Amino acid sequence: MATPVSYARVTPADRPPFTVAYERKGAGDPVVLLHGIGHHLQAWRPVCDILAASHEVIALDLPGFGASPALPGGSSYELSSVVPLLIAAFEELGADRPHVVGNSLGGLLALELGRERAVRSVTALSPAGFWTPAERRYAFGVLRGMYAGAQALPQPVVETLARSALGRASLTGTIYAHPGRRSAAAVVAETRALREGPGFVPTLAAGREVRFTADVPDVPVTIGWGSRDRLLLPRQGVRAKHTIPGARLVRLPGCGHVPMHDDPALVARVILDTVGRGAS
Repeated sequence: MATPVSYARVTPADRPPFTVAYERKGAGDPVVLLHGIGHHLQAWRPVCDILAASHEVIALDLPGFGASPALPGGSSYELSSVVPLLIAAFEELGADRPHVVGNSLGGLLALELGRERAVRSVTALSPAGFWTPAERRYAFGVLRGMYAGAQALPQPVVETLARSALGRASLTGTIYAHPGRRSAAAVVAETRALREGPGFVPTLAAGREVRFTADVPDVPVTIGWGSRDRLLLPRQGVRAKHTIPGARLVRLPGCGHVPMHDDPALVARVILDTVGRGAS
């Protein structure tokens, strides 16, 4: 059974208060999970129980996504603004220097948190920011198409499509290698999260010039890349390894852009291996 979503009011010293939604379970050293753009914390449910057997697991809805409201008016979705907000959220949740795991946008944020030495270890699954200009334009074009499709499809049509494997593939085939394995309810919820997330447009706009070019020293880093990632192509993982020489680059065979659904056991093992390297 899924853990109920809770809410935390975060009051940074130098920024307006904001609210984040989260799920929390397990006990032990904290592991924080950060989803990708247009997604929600439920993306992590396939691996949460495995991780919670040995750790406290906190899955966050990033500001403006899932059940987390948009940031206060005028607040920036630039990395330089969001990273300090996440650190403040960790403090509010009592997760001092957690291990952090991120996918896509969440992977980029995880690496930035590692660069700030705000976390004990980083597991980044298909992180954004290692693209060429052409690859970024391609990825952003695909994301805009997915967003436009989610906006255009009436809810009854989404629910009808989600009942068949072919329909689930049409809705989520870009991010999963095996979209037919997703439940109809999960696909409907993901499409709604994409359609209704107020953070999607400003986050995408803030990412136009983003590239991750810094090393992440002093923190164990693993970069995992699905061999069937159709959004951020696997060759970007090689660039990530060159950028962060001390990182471990792990290939995730048969996995797409959101690999925790395609192979939960493999992804959980990669996460736990990394967490073990960063244990205090």
